[in-house]
Amino acid sequence: MMLRRVSSRLLKFQLPDSRVAAFSPGTPDGSRGYAAHDEGYVDVPRPPKSKSERKPYVTPMKELIRRAKGEREARKLNPCRLLEDPPDNGLLVPELVDVAHRVHRYRESLLRDVSQLLRLVPVQRCRFCSEVHIGQAGHEIRTCTGPKSGLRSATHVWTNGDVEDVVSFPKCFHLFDRVGKPRVVHDERRSMPKVPAVVELCIQAGLDLRKYPTRRRMKPVYSIEGRIVEFEDVADITESEMDLPSSDNNDLVDPHPLMTAARTIHTSSNSASGMVDWKQLSMRTLETWTHMVDGVKKMMESYKVWTCGYCPEVQVGPKGHKVRMCKASRHQSRNGLHAWQEATVEDIIGYNYVWHVENTDRPDLYNNLKRYYGKAPAVVELCVRGGAPIPDKYRSMMRVDVVHPNRDEVDLIA
Repeated sequence: MMLRRVSSRLLKFQLPDSRVAAFSPGTPDGSRGYAAHDEGYVDVPRPPKSKSERKPYVTPMKELIRRAKGEREARKLNPCRLLEDPPDNGLLVPELVDVAHRVHRYRESLLRDVSQLLRLVPVQRCRFCSEVHIGQAGHEIRTCTGPKSGLRSATHVWTNGDVEDVVSFPKCFHLFDRVGKPRVVHDERRSMPKVPAVVELCIQAGLDLRKYPTRRRMKPVYSIEGRIVEFEDVADITESEMDLPSSDNNDLVDPHPLMTAARTIHTSSNSASGMVDWKQLSMRTLETWTHMVDGVKKMMESYKVWTCGYCPEVQVGPKGHKVRMCKASRHQSRNGLHAWQEATVEDIIGYNYVWHVENTDRPDLYNNLKRYYGKAPAVVELCVRGGAPIPDKYRSMMRVDVVHPNRDEVDLIA
């Protein structure tokens, strides 16, 4: 006890406050120290303890039960009512239409810029698991969970990565009528098209794409004992369905946007004669990423997005689909159906957290020192390696203020 007090006083005398918090007794990774002094502290994301562990609920279960009881009592008091609030009544939210168009443009620009940044900073991915690393060579941290990882002592086997390893967009079923037919049944799994969840969210928020038509209503719908009923004329329905903007090549969603972006950048790089300003490109890519994430968060406040509690499946719409294809934990008890719950931004935009390399002159990361390393989304780490400044919201997660011991000092660490 006396030795711990003396060491704590010595650290306070030698180091600034932030570093004292990072090395406070009992917290070798600095998480408790930051949490006590900084309200905006964000810790390194932790993997689930087991594959059978369910994702945490965004809204507490007690609050969900209270909402369900309130909706049930409201239906009993007024069985037939006109839904007034969009988008539940089938109408668009006016202030989110422009946000949907901007998010769609940000996504296309992000894919192009990331493809170009990969010419400067290569990406490595593990052949047997989803681990990704930004740099010339992979790290030595043993966290592989792929096939036969025990024979390799959980060591990763690295190979060259691509754009989809840096940023990924999970796909979901496209809904032609999000209010009239909000669910896809199991027999329709082959006939219904799939589109990236971010694009589907933009479509439901007001983006019109000819390849993925959707129904736009002119009048709100009614709810009769929980069932959606509409009283639009056939002429109004036909007119609203045909009211689409003129065909344009930019309106078509490429089925392989990542490959197309890579080919476009490769062609333009060969024909370009000037030098690329990597720092400006990195800063622009990071700004595009931030604006896209903020726009998606704003749309998710009004439009519902669902994810399975045990697998990465997502669905945009009032309800989750009924396709029986879940193979995660306890899927036998659900007959293959997904355990739907409220989704977060990270469920529809693959952040792909990677280890942060602070010193690019010594990029090696050692397994014995992994508790001192920070993490960041792969896009953020790629932009930082390209010359962009570290965003303030990710400084604590990347553990910028933590002093890393040398490799020969591992045995001296308490």
